[in-house]
Amino acid sequence: MRNIGEVARASGLSISALRYYDGAGVLVPVAVDPVTGYRRYTAEQIRAARLIAGLRRVGMPVAEIALAVRDLEHPDRVRDRLDAHRARLEAGLADARRELLRLHTLLDLEENLMTRITLSAADLQAALAAVRFAATDPIPGAPFPGGVLFETGDGTLTLVATDRYRLAVATAPATIEGPPARQYLPLAFADELRLIGAGPLTLDLNSDFVRTEAGTAELRTEPLDVDFPDYRRLIGSAGTAPRRIPVERDELRKLVSDAPEVRREHEGTTYPVSILAVDPAGGLRAAGESEWSADSDAHIAVNREFLLQAVDAGGPGQLLLELDGPVQPLTIRVAGDESRFSILMPVRA
Repeated sequence: MRNIGEVARASGLSISALRYYDGAGVLVPVAVDPVTGYRRYTAEQIRAARLIAGLRRVGMPVAEIALAVRDLEHPDRVRDRLDAHRARLEAGLADARRELLRLHTLLDLEENLMTRITLSAADLQAALAAVRFAATDPIPGAPFPGGVLFETGDGTLTLVATDRYRLAVATAPATIEGPPARQYLPLAFADELRLIGAGPLTLDLNSDFVRTEAGTAELRTEPLDVDFPDYRRLIGSAGTAPRRIPVERDELRKLVSDAPEVRREHEGTTYPVSILAVDPAGGLRAAGESEWSADSDAHIAVNREFLLQAVDAGGPGQLLLELDGPVQPLTIRVAGDESRFSILMPVRA
């Protein structure tokens, strides 16, 4: 029989720790003197105390220590508990490293007035595919160079593209660190992003450069110095309650393709026009040129090529067309998805 001081010296546990584990039911002495309160331990309990001391040093919870002591006669069970605790420690260390790296990054972003955007490459590529058709390839000397607006929000990244005749908007969920950002990026950079691959992706933006990382791939560019229009004003110009007409994508393509051809000229170039109207049942129909010339409020005319590109960018399934008269833009939405839509400017008779 050993007293508590001997067990403390032999195990590396303090006397107060031994008293604590007695009270917790983890290591109860084999005998306690009813008069003096002196605790007595067996030699086998010293072995358990040494195990407790080691498990305590590596931060194992008391409940797990008690189970290990209980299983001391079954070494394989104890080893399994050791392996499980080591796995928890390694996972916790990895989490701590990631969090410390994130904090270092956040300090760097604040110091350099930089914004970091982290999102799925697939989400970014889907958003780019939804807006790419509305951006015009760069033309030397053009007043509005081709590009895509990248704008951060509350947990979102919004992409906007326009050539002044059409506009497309798509939003993707993202983690935003640093100040709000609004940068107009070159179209060539946006096209490279569409090919960067899968997995998580980060974008670092400041006033001088933009950098992206996805796995081992890295891309860089400089923002374009462009006064991008306030696209929200255009979105809100269509009235408070526009008429929404549901139509399947393939049905809309067939309707547009089968309609009589109407052509107009702009700056020396002719282009086809699609004239859309609402039928008596509230569905969509193709209107003729004579009806368009009558200046009815029940139709809208748009560039046919732009319309078909917007339809394809919407993807398969049902679309919602917002018709609000011949002078308001035509808005094309994806049914059940408010994260992306496109707007086509009307062609006047």
